[in-house]
Amino acid sequence: MKVESIVFLLVGVFGLIMAPIYGIATEWQEPVGPVGLFLAAGLGLMVAFYFWLTGKRIGYRPDDNPLGEIAEQEGQYGEFAPHSWWPLWLGLTSAIIFMGLAVGWWIVAIGAFFAVFALIGWVFEFYKGAHAS
Repeated sequence: MKVESIVFLLVGVFGLIMAPIYGIATEWQEPVGPVGLFLAAGLGLMVAFYFWLTGKRIGYRPDDNPLGEIAEQEGQYGEFAPHSWWPLWLGLTSAIIFMGLAVGWWIVAIGAFFAVFALIGWVFEFYKGAHAS
C-alpha cells in the first residue's frame, strides 16, 4: 500500500500548492477553481491517509517488493476469453452512448440498442462456438 498512498499524497500536495496559485492568477474572481482544487487536495489526502493506515494494519504485501515474483501473489485472477471481440463492440457502443449524451438522446437509444446485443454476446460467449464449456 506504500505506492498507492504516495500517489494520492502527491495528488493532495498538488492541489494544496495549485489552489492558491490559481486563485492569485485569477485575482480570486473565479471562486470555483480554488475551491475545487482544495476539495481535490482534501480527497487525495484522505485517500492517502486511508491507504497508509491500511498498509500499517495489513503489513508488507508481495506487491510492495520490487523484486517480487508473480507466484508470490495469492488467488486466481479469473478466467478470460481468448481472442474475444465482444469487449471491442461493447466499448464502441459505450462510446456511442456517451456521444449521445452530448449530441442527442436519440443517439443514446441507438447505442443502447446495440449495447444490449454486445453485452449478451459477451456474457454468453462460452455457451456456443469453439470455447463452449
